[in-house]
Parts: sequence; C-alpha cells; structure tokens
Amino acid sequence: MSCLALALQPANGSDVLLQTREWFPPCRALMALSAFKETRLSFVKSQQPSASDPSSDLIGDDPLAASAGQIIVGVESRYRVVYRLVNSIYVLAIATTDDSNNNVFECINIVNQAVSVIVTACRGVDVTLEKLGKKYVEIYMALDIVLRGVSSIRLAAMLASMHGESIAKMVHSAVQTESKIRGADTWAVVEPQAVEHDASVETFSKVFFELPAETLNSGDEVAASALGFFQQVEEKEVPKVEENEEEKDPFAASDRINKPEELLVEGFKKTKDIGLSDVSKALAGLEVTTLPPAAATESTHIGVEGFEGNYGGIEFSHDGSTLPEDFEGINDAWGGGLDASEYVGPKKVPKDQGLGGLELLATSEPPPKTTAKSDPGGKLEDILVKKTEMEGPEMYIVEEISAEFRESLLARVGLMGVIYLKTMPPTSSGNDKETEFSFKVQGTEGVKRFAVQSSKVSTLGNGLFHLRTATSEEPIPIIKYSLVPRTTPLPLRIRLIKRLSGTLLSLMIQYVSNPDLPAPLTDVVVVLKLPSDPTLLKVSPKAVLNRPERELKWQIDEIPLKGKPGRLRARMPLDIGDDDEVPDLDIYGYVKFSSKTPRSLSGISLSSASEGKIEFYETEHGYASRDYICN
Repeated sequence: MSCLALALQPANGSDVLLQTREWFPPCRALMALSAFKETRLSFVKSQQPSASDPSSDLIGDDPLAASAGQIIVGVESRYRVVYRLVNSIYVLAIATTDDSNNNVFECINIVNQAVSVIVTACRGVDVTLEKLGKKYVEIYMALDIVLRGVSSIRLAAMLASMHGESIAKMVHSAVQTESKIRGADTWAVVEPQAVEHDASVETFSKVFFELPAETLNSGDEVAASALGFFQQVEEKEVPKVEENEEEKDPFAASDRINKPEELLVEGFKKTKDIGLSDVSKALAGLEVTTLPPAAATESTHIGVEGFEGNYGGIEFSHDGSTLPEDFEGINDAWGGGLDASEYVGPKKVPKDQGLGGLELLATSEPPPKTTAKSDPGGKLEDILVKKTEMEGPEMYIVEEISAEFRESLLARVGLMGVIYLKTMPPTSSGNDKETEFSFKVQGTEGVKRFAVQSSKVSTLGNGLFHLRTATSEEPIPIIKYSLVPRTTPLPLRIRLIKRLSGTLLSLMIQYVSNPDLPAPLTDVVVVLKLPSDPTLLKVSPKAVLNRPERELKWQIDEIPLKGKPGRLRARMPLDIGDDDEVPDLDIYGYVKFSSKTPRSLSGISLSSASEGKIEFYETEHGYASRDYICN
C-alpha cells in the first residue's frame, strides 16, 4: 500500500482524527500534518488581499481551498499529502515521495472512500465538528478498514450499517455481507458437495466397463458400411519374383571357359585400315566439352556495404607460380627457411644396433589404457562442473555507494542498500507452498531511512520481521534502506590534482583503500575526463585513450588494504596562447568497482528470529560504486 496514514484536519483548529498503519510511527504522521498546516498558513499570509479590494470577500483567504489536490511537505523527511476539502474539513492521506513504489491514484481512491464515510456519517455534505463528534467511533473504525484496503461492495455494506445499532456488526459482518451480495456460499455449505465430488471421482476411476457382443457387432457393421467405398477398389496383383531353386556360388567359374577360342575373341575385331595413324580417327570417339563464352568468364562486382568484392567468373590460362616459388613464399611467410640444419645439429646421431622401428613396434607390448579416475557411480561432467542446489530460501544484501571528493575533502556521500530474497524455484506442477518465516535485521544504528514492502513483509518490532510471499524465479527486493552520511563507510579515497605550467597540463589521481574492508578491491576502473582531445599524451602507468569521449581509462588489478597510496599520472599540452587567459578546465574523474564479501559494507547483518533454527541461508553480500567522482 502506498497510503501510510489518514487524517481529518479542520480549516481552523486542531486535528480531529489520525489513523496510521502499524509500522508507520504516529509522530511522523503528526509532523506531516503540522507541515501541511504550516504550508497553508504561510500561503495565506503571503497572499493576503488588500482591504481596499471590494472583491476580497469573494476570492477567499486559503490557496488550498480547491476541492482536491496534492502537495509535498517537509524538509528532511518529505511526504506527499493528498487532500480533499469537504465543507471546512480537510481529508488527508499521507504517503512517501518515492514514485517507484507508490501509486498516487491509490491514495486518491482511499481519500475518496474516506470522504464517503464522513459524508454518510454526517448525513450530507454539511460536515461539521459537532456531527463528526456524534459518530466519532463509527468513523474511527470505518477509516481504519479503509486505510487497509476495502472493496466497493464491502464499503457499501459498511455505509449502509453506519447508522445502525451495533458497531461490531458494521465491522465484522462486512465479509459475510460481501459474500452474500456476490451470491457466494460459505464453506460449511460447499464442503459436503466437494467431499461427494471427490468420492465420485475416485469411485469412477476404479470401475471397468465391458461392452456386450451385440454392441461390438453393430459397431463393426457401421464401420463396414462407412468403408464400403474402399472395398470396391480392385486389389492390384503383386508380381511374384521367381526364386531360384538353387543359389549360385558368386565365386564359381564362368561358363564361357568351356567355349572355343574363336567365340572368346570375337569381340576384338582387327581392322586392317591404313588410316589408323590419322589423329582425327583416334580422337573421333572422344567427347570434348565446349568452353563458355568470354562474358561468362568475367566476375561480377558487388557493392553492398560489408560484402564488397568480385564474385564468380572463370580464369583461364593462368600463369601461376612454380612450385619452388610457392615453397620459398611459404618459407618467407613463416620467417625462415625449412633448412634442416636449423633443427638438427651438424653431428650425426648414432643409430642403435638391434631391432628397427617396425620390428620394435611389432614385438612391443601395447601401452596401458588410462581411464579418468572418478567416484563410483559418478559422471565426468559432475566432477568437472560442480552443481550447487538450493537447500532453502536465501537472503543477501546489495549496497550502492556514492561519493564526491573535491581535491582531498569529502563533499558528499550516500549509501543505499537493498535486501533481496531468493525463494526456491517454482515447480512445473504449480503446487508450490508459500515462503514464510521470520528474520532479524541487526546493525541498524546508522540507518537513516528504512522502507519495507508491506505486501510481503510485516514488522514485529525490535528489528524483527515476518515474511510471507509466493515462489519466484527472480530475486525479490523486500527492504530498502539508506545510511546517515557520517556513519557511511568509504571503501576508497581518491584525490585529483591538476597543475598548469604554461601550456603543459599535468594531472594526477591518488587513491588509497580502506584498511577495514573485508577483502581488497579487484578490477578497479579509474576514468579521467580530459578537457580536450590531446595531440601529445604521456601517461604512467599505461592507460587506454578514448578519443571520441576524451576519456583516459586505467585498469587496476588489485588495491591492497594496507599499502602506499597509488598514483595515476597524465601530461598533455593545451592549445592556448601565452597571452590568453587560463580557461576553466572541465576535468573530473570517476571510479568503478564492485566486490562480494561475507559481510555487508554497512555492517548490517541478517539472522533467524529463533536461535538454533535455520529458516533461511545468508549468502554472499555485494557492494558497488554508483557515482564515485573526484574533481
């Protein structure tokens, strides 16, 4: 819910009624109401009409005298107040100014429902303090229900019984009234029907039916009449292949051996023609393929971006290079010849007396087979890839820190953290149980603001919270918090120094790690924004220059916890004259880092509400930089 409190405030006088949620402190609600009243009075004093104006009585003296609206009040703790004026009574709804988790239209709907309650209680729009006092108890109970959310049917039932005799009937019988209006039955009426239905399903699932023979015969007759058309088609005779009585031996000798020699050589006829030496007769039986036309041998030029080049075509009579030239080209490409003297020494290697290569290979034993050692019953992929399965719900903290350094001084700092819940993955059947447990948040001494997602988490006091939510594949943010600046830890301190001597600009970034960090920072990226695109640049240590963005980037593998301050230096000339004034140089740097540690950066920890009982598992926490700059 986005609405935190409901209140009734007269235009002149003290507040009449205040209803808050159980986890929202009433003192903060009173601060918001006081700020709203002071805002109204300040508007009245600043816009007081002159006494000589004859139309001053028609304008009114309250700028917030419109029928409805909203305004943001407060200095440090800012709240959004949605108001509606009924006669001389303001109906106020208080919410936070965070638009990401709030719905202003929901607050407006709650204000409208509260207006309906007081108008019904006063029997009209003539709402006065005297009429509210007569029905104060009914209004108090009704606004408490409206603040927690109420449907239109239940609200109509409450308003109808507002002037009845029993207040308890108005509050407690509204649920049954809503069921009656919707036409729904109670569980006491529906339960016997459900039990009977389950028993019938179980009984019919165990019964087997056997059709009589007459029914089967009639079904066959109907099927035969329906398929009569297919029976009229003449069946084609399948030619039968005569099988040889005796299988012939494929390796047996041919019967032609018993024939005379004249019949064996009759296929080879000798021609005594003199023209055997003619080349044309020798080539008469050869088929020569014709060459394609000249236009077909030319390649086609393709000009499409990314695929430029000549495609297709045939190249004839190509005078290619000789084999020695190709071999020498290969030698040159690999940076040296293939002379055997480069690999073999000048001395001859003495040959061993005895068996040669083939004899030794034939007489040697085969090498032993090596198999991968694995656990009995285990697969190799299970050994190489360690699969981790969730044993229960997991919770972890992700924090983002922002800081701005002006030379060696810290200008501003802020830390925002989010507590995430990772439930068990939902099953394919869809019969998943809701995740429900209680947990404790410790180390909240430096917390400035604490926001809880009320649809899933409810507070129990003293740092205890109760969680109830459905399963989800993605992590769920349940709590957000921010720290007081003076208690915010700094994982890294940075300092930017610039010196301009003539036209030569020298820049240096110094950095040092916080020795109290759980683990040293790794893979830290430091980016320096340059005032212009440098023509000459000298850096120490090596860096990457991005000319379009005018950025210089260093990659630091690891920053030790207890070490000397690191230095990143750059030097470049500026395109300014000797007589020109020194311009304001837009130079700043920013740092990007992230880390995962067993404990959070802010010191906030999570634990089970009851000792000795594990209801969830606390995994690794993480923190990263958001806007970490120096100028």
